[in-house]
Amino acid sequence: MNAYIDADSSHGSGADGGATTPSTGRSAWQKRYDDAVAKGLVRDADFTTLSGEEVDPVYGPTDGEVDPRIGWPGEYPYTRGLHSTGYRGRPWTIRQFAGFGNAKQTNERYRMILGRGGGGLSVAFDMPTLMGRDSDEELSLGEVGHCGVAIDSVADMEILFDSIPLGDVTTSMTISGPAVPVFCMYVVAAERQGVDVGTLNGTLQTDIFKEYIAQKEWLFAPEPHLRLIGDLMEYTTEKMPAYKPLSVSGYHIREAGATAAQELAYTLADGFGYVELGLSRGLDVNTFAPGLSFFFDAHVDFFEEIAKFRAARRIWARWMKEEYGATSEKAMWMRFHTQTAGVSLTAQQPINNVVRTAVEALSAVLGGTNSLHTNALDETLALPTDESAEIALRTQQVLMEETGITNVADPLGGSWYVEALTDKIEAEAEKIFAQIRDLGEAGAPRDEDGAVRHEVGPMTSGLLRGIEEAWFTGNIADSSFRYQQALEKGDKRIVGVNAHMETNAKPLEILRISHEVERDQVASLKERKAGRDGAVVQENLDALVAAAKTDANLIEPMLEAARAEATLGEICGALKELWGEYREPAAF
Repeated sequence: MNAYIDADSSHGSGADGGATTPSTGRSAWQKRYDDAVAKGLVRDADFTTLSGEEVDPVYGPTDGEVDPRIGWPGEYPYTRGLHSTGYRGRPWTIRQFAGFGNAKQTNERYRMILGRGGGGLSVAFDMPTLMGRDSDEELSLGEVGHCGVAIDSVADMEILFDSIPLGDVTTSMTISGPAVPVFCMYVVAAERQGVDVGTLNGTLQTDIFKEYIAQKEWLFAPEPHLRLIGDLMEYTTEKMPAYKPLSVSGYHIREAGATAAQELAYTLADGFGYVELGLSRGLDVNTFAPGLSFFFDAHVDFFEEIAKFRAARRIWARWMKEEYGATSEKAMWMRFHTQTAGVSLTAQQPINNVVRTAVEALSAVLGGTNSLHTNALDETLALPTDESAEIALRTQQVLMEETGITNVADPLGGSWYVEALTDKIEAEAEKIFAQIRDLGEAGAPRDEDGAVRHEVGPMTSGLLRGIEEAWFTGNIADSSFRYQQALEKGDKRIVGVNAHMETNAKPLEILRISHEVERDQVASLKERKAGRDGAVVQENLDALVAAAKTDANLIEPMLEAARAEATLGEICGALKELWGEYREPAAF
């Protein structure tokens, strides 16, 4: 059954305490803030300037109406943030992205991050893992442990989180193509720790649309991937309500060369596609939508990035209410993680990258990010060293502890420049949404009476056609080319690259991954395979494939395969035999 809701029948009434009613001014905000204080939701901290001057929790008109598109913090459409308290209630989560070598080495880095004030973990996987391959496969040769951590089976996942209580630490996993089997391994590792998996809280990227648009780490054609994602959404909604099964990623779209407006529009369109997927499964939007989160790039154009984040919240809230029938606050909230722009880092004068990262991190915070990763200065050359990873962590801590930016909610709200940029990027995004929907309308099948039939929903149809016709990749390539031309002409300047190139900088000591990592990982995998019950593994893989030939949810049979120590490559390989592998169509 297609449960996509038509825009004309989906307007919500604001079930959560009038969340979607128009602004009633400062008095309404004050009541929400006072209620938060009464509930103990505001930190007991020093909210004064460095000179000891008291500052208000928020600034805006003292009386009268404010533009309802801007509103107040904690008020629909959440342009100024999700919570009336801003960061006075809870600062952003410091979630540093890390992974290299084998699981033991990465576990040591995680414990360092947590021990020095990190608030959550974010797992970077190596290329074989990202492509659903085992470390001992021929195509994995030379890549094991180099751009992230190698994970072949649950045994690796257990080592990765050794002495890290998964019931207490939120964990993000940045992986999409083989995300569902990796999720199953994570769940089994938590079971083996004795954790009630129903209480697990974390995030899985799972965003396959952006793989076809930008990053290109897919396994199957879009339809089987969407089937797995739908199964995961159903499973977590029912059995792991705190877990977020999708982190819709604009980061990789921006890193591929998209403009800020393209990053915003393509990412939100992907998110709308996943909402339509949930509705097509018969799920309640107010129940599953809070499990969707987002992941954005914080690039170096300071004010444009702030405007992008503010516009993103506003667009998402409006579309969720008016297009998809959400009536609860949490279903309209856009919660997002931010990573500073890897593509802005330079190999030339790499110490300058500390400054770039700090500026980008500040834009993310002033834009209201919920969690943040700051890149290390040497990441354009190699994976971070312990020292550079610590500098990246300390960058966030300096911002949080020393600058006073957590004292006031949305301190740039009402700025003529910021509000104008917010409006402009929102308008550009809306034009792109219309183009994507037009793609879907043109390519969708029609009933006998000429009415358009969407298998999932109109935005999803547009996304799939745009992927098939290389519409997204072509637009990103054009934007990237224009920027490169501006750089080469000197219209855009990068310090150390095409401006101020004289330097006293000395070569950096970088992290090098020993060939022994691959050798040892392959040996460990061989030993693990020899020590398991091969017949049980095959039985579980056969059961998974049999279930995939039906409409059954595949999470439980995949969990059983993981419990039997089936490897990532074996699980993905079994499904590839059934569904085939995707090949990107040629485009000129």
